[in-house]
Amino acid sequence: MKAKGDGDIVTTLDGPFTPVTVPLDESFRGHAVDLTEDDPRVKRNVKGFEPEQIMVSLSSGYESVWVSWVTGKFQIGDNIKPLDPKSVASVVEYSKVKSLKTQTQQAEGYSLIYSQLYPYKGLQNYTSGIIHHVQLKGLSPDTIYYYRCGDPSIKAMSDVFTFKTMPISGPKSYPKIGLVGDLGLTHNTTSTVSHLIKNQPDLVLLIGDATYANLYLTNGTGSDCYSCSFDNTPIHETYQPRWDYWGRYMQRLTSKIPIMAIEGNHEIEEQVESTTFAAYSARFAFPSEESGSKSTMYYSFNAGGIHFLMLGGYAAYDKSSDQYKWLQRDLEKVDREVTPWLVGVWHPPWYNTYVSHYKEVECMRVAMEELLYNAGVDIIFNGHVHAYERSNRVYNYTLDPCGPVHITIGDGGNREKMAVEHADEPGNCPEPSTTPDSFMGGFCAYNFTSGPAKGNFCWDRQPEYSAYRESSFGHGIFEVKNETHALWTWHRNQDMYNEVGDQIYIVREPERCPVKLWRSVK
Repeated sequence: MKAKGDGDIVTTLDGPFTPVTVPLDESFRGHAVDLTEDDPRVKRNVKGFEPEQIMVSLSSGYESVWVSWVTGKFQIGDNIKPLDPKSVASVVEYSKVKSLKTQTQQAEGYSLIYSQLYPYKGLQNYTSGIIHHVQLKGLSPDTIYYYRCGDPSIKAMSDVFTFKTMPISGPKSYPKIGLVGDLGLTHNTTSTVSHLIKNQPDLVLLIGDATYANLYLTNGTGSDCYSCSFDNTPIHETYQPRWDYWGRYMQRLTSKIPIMAIEGNHEIEEQVESTTFAAYSARFAFPSEESGSKSTMYYSFNAGGIHFLMLGGYAAYDKSSDQYKWLQRDLEKVDREVTPWLVGVWHPPWYNTYVSHYKEVECMRVAMEELLYNAGVDIIFNGHVHAYERSNRVYNYTLDPCGPVHITIGDGGNREKMAVEHADEPGNCPEPSTTPDSFMGGFCAYNFTSGPAKGNFCWDRQPEYSAYRESSFGHGIFEVKNETHALWTWHRNQDMYNEVGDQIYIVREPERCPVKLWRSVK
């Protein structure tokens, strides 16, 4: 949404905006077909224990990053024998000098494997290659580093790659941030990633649902709809090699640009003994410990003058939960003089007008919305719904100039169908009992108690809190300009990478909307 006439970009100060729905472009459905295992972009192209699936992620501040990679081959079948993580060292050599021959430093980390095991005859078990995580410390801000990773003792080192550290935390320093959600590994995905790389972000946020390995049976048979095609399986199966394919394809991005991920529902991946999120928790590095979290499911970090709250939509979030208490403690530590911008990121959206996942996590909203509102969260990014939607500033379903802007960007390109139907269209309003998330349970989705939809479960038109919605694949770019202004741009895959689908300046008003304090639960 750009202003007409003089070409100026609208700001949230111009809102609230009259709701806009862009009609579905039937001519562009993309190519939502998964890359196959024989595609050269996902095939293993290293030898022995040479590193692959290389990924850089951030610690809680600019002075540290994590480098992660995989060595050795995964195994899948009936008779699998896990590799010994201690058999291969976890080493990163790095320097500000390109040759890595002078001023080179070395860091060592830890390694692990994980398995996906099923207690049912006929299902194939999986065990991963060796996954390595190494933390580099004492780095300079806003600086390019050259690095290679692997085990030098067996001459199994990677090529030399580069990454750039985040700027120092302060009100004048901000990185350019790319955002994608519900990515998958389709031909649409490759378009999204290509567009994203061309926009040259300094950091990428992956808002849940990375690989969609759980749209497959353990024998490698896949479907766009698991429950439609495989409704008789004794457990929701996954085909874990899809994680390896995804890591190989994504290395073109993740080896150079730090990526921060949060879990989505497609990462649940239940297995033996009701274990969940095994691949997600093993493959990504998280600054959980550095940010005071005891879980990979939620954590926080700084990127320049922005403090990110990466929250778990699939971990307990009620007011007595560890996550809620951690969030209180984390928010108390935030210094808005150092990090003026406070941004929330999690997978399932609270404000969503599509039929898909409508009011699915009302219990999370009921538990946490007041806390985040009082803390002065500026903007919230979500995925889950396979479409794009941006809200007006809203709190408790009411237009509020001090409420955050909610942006759903679950349109990365996965093979599931795009969300196109809206809950406010005739005959589309879901039955309330069908809406709660099946994994988290609970029921908090009641009728609206005020406003034009009072007494009803759905609006009869696009709700006033929904400013803009469109069913297209794409990615977003978030560029903070100063302490009060940030430019949000959404790019559609069907456009050139530098064209704009939706664009707005999000403006903070700290004097109008002061942060409210509370007493923490220790």
